[in-house]
Amino acid sequence: MTALLEVKNLGISFGGLRAVNNFEVSIKKEELYGLIGPNGAGKTTIFNLLTGVYRPDSGKVILDGQDITGKKIIDINKAGIARTFQNIRLFKQLSVLDNVKVGLHNNHHYNTLEGIFRLPRYRTVEKEMNEKAMELLKVFDLDKEAEYQAANLPYGKQRKLEIARALATEPKLLLLDEPAAGMNPNETGELMDTIRFVRDQFHMTILLIEHDMKLVSGICEELTVLNFGEVLAQGETSAVLNDPQVITAYLGE
Repeated sequence: MTALLEVKNLGISFGGLRAVNNFEVSIKKEELYGLIGPNGAGKTTIFNLLTGVYRPDSGKVILDGQDITGKKIIDINKAGIARTFQNIRLFKQLSVLDNVKVGLHNNHHYNTLEGIFRLPRYRTVEKEMNEKAMELLKVFDLDKEAEYQAANLPYGKQRKLEIARALATEPKLLLLDEPAAGMNPNETGELMDTIRFVRDQFHMTILLIEHDMKLVSGICEELTVLNFGEVLAQGETSAVLNDPQVITAYLGE
């Protein structure tokens, strides 16, 4: 299967410290790929490099044949990468519906004049966005809470809403940064089902950072293990998790 994401020799230093060094990965279309490692291994730094938060000082990032290395956050998002965060980042004072509509603005447009005077194009676009947002909310069983303030959702549903908002940008690649953080076992089980569903329903390619080994081993087809900013092991999940180096550096903590 064709690779959607190709990363070659990616690296960055902070104050003379090499945070990520020669990171490489190839992720196929519609693959569920995991990225694990001890705290401080460089996992979130890699997400920040892929999404434009940081500009790499070496290497290349190729998404679906397009070089997106060092581009701005908004340009990388438009190219097809969306992400969620370990610490949930919702617009908590907005409604559940409006949170998803924020993501839809990437592909639905009207100008300022049309918005101020509620001209026909504004009304058409708003109707389209409302309908699309409700479709996404139904996928995540959040449609009944569409008018709730996002801050009033239970924790597990806030996670789902963040994923729904990311999908609203119509990405090619979805990055999930520790999506099971703070969840109880039941919520984690539901999340695993949700991630599988998103991949299958949306034909989505997913890269996730995770500490929950049950989740990683249960859904990730391939895996990269980082340690001190470098790749320690890489390949099929079952083989990687049985690698003695991985057990020593990470699983045996």
